[in-house]
Amino acid sequence: MAPPSSSPSMAPPTLIHSAPGLLDTCSQLPPSSAVAETMSDPGTDTPSAIQICRIMRPDDANVAGNVHGGTILKMIEEAGAIISTRHCNSQNGERCVAALARVERTDFLSPMCIGEVAHVSAELTYTSKHSVEVQVHVMSENILTGTKKMTNKATLWYVPLSLKNVDKVLEVPPIVYSRQELEEEGRKRYEAQKLERMETKWRNGDIVQPVLNPEPNTVSYSQSSLIHLVGPSDCTLHGFVHGGVTMKLMDEVAGIVAARHCKTNIVTASVDAINFHDKIRKAISPWRLRSWWTLTLWWTTHRSGTGPPVPSSPTCP
Repeated sequence: MAPPSSSPSMAPPTLIHSAPGLLDTCSQLPPSSAVAETMSDPGTDTPSAIQICRIMRPDDANVAGNVHGGTILKMIEEAGAIISTRHCNSQNGERCVAALARVERTDFLSPMCIGEVAHVSAELTYTSKHSVEVQVHVMSENILTGTKKMTNKATLWYVPLSLKNVDKVLEVPPIVYSRQELEEEGRKRYEAQKLERMETKWRNGDIVQPVLNPEPNTVSYSQSSLIHLVGPSDCTLHGFVHGGVTMKLMDEVAGIVAARHCKTNIVTASVDAINFHDKIRKAISPWRLRSWWTLTLWWTTHRSGTGPPVPSSPTCP
């Protein structure tokens, strides 16, 4: 596939793809200027960008009508998994599924509401020998007024795992960059995330024990657990849990703790970088998530002033 033209009007259309089970429409849109400028897949017809659309329903939101952050994170991961898996299978060879390895820090710029349409756009921005970088933008659209706003930006890293041997990481087909500096910038991002993953892996087994009789209004006082039995709908073709399902459950239990502490409506404001070191298999055992460490990350970001401002009582029309 030849590199797209720098002019959006001359660029070939890119399909909008739907994640399984989502209510949406499929049509063709021209790729964004960022996609057109970045790269193309050599020798294939695989598009370097996709978009999934879904209308937000009441079961996606809290009682105030704000869509749960975990729902958006799950959609982000679904889009990233689709485009990275497609790219990793774009050449003849052993078939694979792209598994989520890391999500960079993600800020929620604006709340999304029931009845709005989420447009989740994903694009390939860098490939190394064994990993793929995907950048995702999320826009919300009020289909009554036509108003659109940016709600999320995220960067995700995937690795291709063989369908025959889940412990075997396959090589990633290369992409062609329109400018050399784009490849250099991507390599720097790759090295930075690789170093941080190595630094955090040794702490992956740390378990924070519950505190007996904790003081009121402390992190330990508001801790909570969520137990989830992993089923087939949570899993990939390998039978392991999707990264998006993991993040959705993390957001759910953290939201319970935050709402209990604040005694008001809350929204997800920011999620720190998440590294996925181990796999979780379906139906092996109940999966327990404890939320004190997740809550600590959110409150640290909020109090330090580094995160985005959080509306005191976000409401939806």
